[in-house]
Amino acid sequence: MATAFDPEEVVEQVTGRLIERFPDADAAQIRTIVAEEVGALQSMPVTDYVSVLSERAAKKRIKAL
Repeated sequence: MATAFDPEEVVEQVTGRLIERFPDADAAQIRTIVAEEVGALQSMPVTDYVSVLSERAAKKRIKAL
């Protein structure tokens, strides 16, 4: 059974992980990037992988900064 998808919860979880991984990056900027990535994926029919996919995309963007 799938759990309810809460985009704000996904943003908070992914942001927390990425702040730990990139401590020198601006936390507000990381949150903005994650929120953009989650926003782009949240309308997909299957939301089970939004967390993983948004984290992967956000990491790529943060590394490019």
